Order: sequence, then C-alpha cells, then structure tokens
Amino acid sequence: MNDNVLWNALPSPAFVIDDRNQIAAANLAAEGFMNTSSKTLIGVEGQSRIIMTPPLTPSFNRVRNNQSPLFINDVEVGRALMADRVRCNIQIAPLSDQGGELLLIVTPLQNIKGVDQKSATKSAAKSAIGLAEMLAHEIKNPLAGITGAAQFLAMNLPKQDHEMTDLIVSEARRVVALLDQVEQFGNLSLPVRKPVNIHDVIDRADKSSSLGLAANMHITRAYDPSLPDTWGDADQLIQVVVNLLTNAAQAAGTNGGHIHIQTSFDNSLRLRRLDGSDAPLPIQIRIIDDGPGLPADIADAVFDPFVSGRENGTGLGLALVSKIISEHEGLIAVESVPGRTEFRISLPMAPKNRET
Repeated sequence: MNDNVLWNALPSPAFVIDDRNQIAAANLAAEGFMNTSSKTLIGVEGQSRIIMTPPLTPSFNRVRNNQSPLFINDVEVGRALMADRVRCNIQIAPLSDQGGELLLIVTPLQNIKGVDQKSATKSAAKSAIGLAEMLAHEIKNPLAGITGAAQFLAMNLPKQDHEMTDLIVSEARRVVALLDQVEQFGNLSLPVRKPVNIHDVIDRADKSSSLGLAANMHITRAYDPSLPDTWGDADQLIQVVVNLLTNAAQAAGTNGGHIHIQTSFDNSLRLRRLDGSDAPLPIQIRIIDDGPGLPADIADAVFDPFVSGRENGTGLGLALVSKIISEHEGLIAVESVPGRTEFRISLPMAPKNRET
C-alpha cells in the first residue's frame, strides 16, 4: 500500500503545512470538510482557509520552535466559502526536525460524538417538518370557510364597503399559499435521476425566473461548453436554480442587481460518505449576486427550515434547495459578505453506462 492511499484513507481532514504556513497537501477528508478540491487549497495560507480564534499561525510557530505536537480542543473553526462554523479538535505536529513542514489534523466534534447525535438532529428536524405539514393541512380547511364567508358577505354589501371583505379574502389566500409551500417541502419526492445537461437546467430556470421576481435582475453567464451531463432530476434541479435566483432578487429589492452564473469541471472534489467511501462531484455551478449579503445572525443556519432573513419570509426556499442537492448526493455551500454572495453547487457526473 503506497503513502498516497494511506493519506487519503485517514478519516479526519488532514493538511500538510509548509514552512511559509501555506497548505502543501490536503487529503480527501479535508476536501470534503472544506467543500473544495486540494488543487484550490494548495499554495494558500492555512489560516486564511481554516479560520479560528486564536489564529493558527502562532500555533504553527510554537510547534516548530518546540518540535513537539500541540493539541487545541473544542474550538470553533470557520471555512472559507462556507457560512457555518464547526466545533473541532485541532492537532498540529512537526513532520520532521528540519524543513518546517507540519501536519495539521482537524477533527469535527460531531465525528467524535458519533452518529447518534446526527441522527437525533435529523429526527428532530423531520418531526418539526411533520408537525408543520399537519398544521398546514388542518389550517387550510377553516381558511377555506373564512374565504367563502367573506365572499358571501361581499355579495350583500354595497361596493364601497368591499374593502374589508377583499382584504380578508386576499390575506386568507396569502396564508394558503404559504401553507402550500410548507406541504411542498415535506412532500417532495425522491429525485428520478437520469443524465441531465446542467446548462439546459440553468437556461430553463432563467426563463422562468425572468417572468417573476428576477425580472429586474441583470443575469450573465460563463459556461464551460465541455461540461458532461450530471446525474439528476431536471425538474428538481430547475427548482434549485429558480429558488437561488429568486432569493437573490428578493435580497436586491426593487432596485435590481447583477447575478453571474458560472459552470466548471473539477474532478478532484469528492464527497465523503458515512461508510468511508467517496464519490467525485466534478460538476460545479456558482451563482453569485451583488446584493446586501446574508444577515450575520442567520448565516450559520441559512439552509435550515423556517430560518429567514426577510420579513414575512417562509425560510423554506434555501432549505428546499439544500434538501434537493443532498438527495442528489451533491454539496452546496455559501459565502456571503455585503456586496457579494456566492452559492456553489457540486454535483456528480452521469454514469457512462446510463442512457437517456
């Protein structure tokens, strides 16, 4: 067994740091943790990608000076291109007594605590969604009665008195539309996957969005024409792009803004599965807008159900996006600062032995 196989078999994210504190190597687990390929990590300063307080550079220098390992337990670690922060244990060790190279191992605490906590979290989310679905179904019945009663009253009122009944009807319909979204989130079926041209998906989503909230946005594209088909459900992937374009348009408001959509191929990015195996996610889609950015207080939970930064927002749009991408065995990440928000989607390539 060669060194490269052993290196990529390590279950925890591992990095080699050179004498200039730049990343010299990253294993497969590190690629999954950072949601990017080792190719984009190599040559970048370590603490600019692995963000924590206190910063890593003083710890690197201490390990070199003492020539002994350093353990930093239970710290919050941020990752460039990802909004959330993860509690981790950090291990830094010299690789040799010369040259200044270091081994950096980052172990997310959720990995230590095991699958039970993760399962409990998913179960709690599923229960919350199930409760919301049940309430949505029960609330829609009396709303239909309220709407009918308001319309009946309007028939017996002079036209100048219709303002209040019209308000009752319009507000009841708005609530029904919200409840429809809740039910859609819970009832979304598993994707029916086949080879899909992602550029066709983006173009169809663009046409749909340009007739709605994204009509005031200027959209540019930079496509990789050699991109192979992805393995997915075209209708669900269209919904993903529509939701992201709509989200950008809603953030921009009536003044509009600019959205840039870019596709590329990166065969080095891989998804680490729970069983320890990995799968390539070479198809990259970036949707970048110049809006105000995500509110800081929800940035870490932007993909969670019922979390929204907008008044009267449902908090289901990005949660639905995350759910669809997860069920396509892909990854989605976001990086947001005022004036620039980037959503990056990574998807698998269609198997060569599958036909349309």
